Amino acid sequence: MRMTDNTIFITGGTSGIGRALAEAFHKLGNTVIIGGRRKALLDEVTAGRPGMHGVELDITDPLHVDNVARQLVRDFPRLNVLINNAGIMPFDDAAGRIDEGVMHATIATNLLGPIRMTSALIEHLKAQPDAVIINNTSVLAFVPLASTAVYSATKAALHSYSLSQRFMLRDTSVRVREIAPPWVNTDLIYKSGDPRAMPLDAFIAETMAGLATDADEVVVESIKPMRDNPGAGEHALVHGFNQALVENPIPVG
Repeated sequence: MRMTDNTIFITGGTSGIGRALAEAFHKLGNTVIIGGRRKALLDEVTAGRPGMHGVELDITDPLHVDNVARQLVRDFPRLNVLINNAGIMPFDDAAGRIDEGVMHATIATNLLGPIRMTSALIEHLKAQPDAVIINNTSVLAFVPLASTAVYSATKAALHSYSLSQRFMLRDTSVRVREIAPPWVNTDLIYKSGDPRAMPLDAFIAETMAGLATDADEVVVESIKPMRDNPGAGEHALVHGFNQALVENPIPVG
């Protein structure tokens, strides 16, 4: 992927991985637009950064997604990179009743949001000489965390969608990339400083290096064994992974 001279739109760009990617790409001289719900946070991130812009976005609202896409095409006609990053990660209980509101919000944000955002911008992206879609999934797309079953399922679905999308765009100017983060020390769950969580700056450095290559999928070195999970040993691996977290739970607060 070309790492400079891009115009990049990042959903969920006001915190965590999205904000860190926005700042990293901006430092390389790209024009960066971040999308998020809260104007105050958009203003905070973009303040003092010429060439970085904020756009209010409710990724769960189809009409709002379409309106923002039209605004982006109008205001940033050279837009050529879309990073579908927005996501939420509520805990749930697949052995019990799952709250309907939480369930729908998770699916609307993590799966339907990227599909809708890409759909709204795809014709514009195909008209660019060199365009990229980056879908942010998770290592949990390959080894689900049982206590976030719906979240893990949305990430597995987005991985599957990325594979289909990559094939369907094979004869266009649009490349489909996927990043699949491990547990990173952000506020997606709870910024605890747990030593099992990868520091955000280390994750961004390794991910940016991976994006600079031609790899369709970028995963950090530490999770490559989990990425290679599917196979005859999958059930035992998933069980062992989740049992270890039962015995040493993720701190929440």
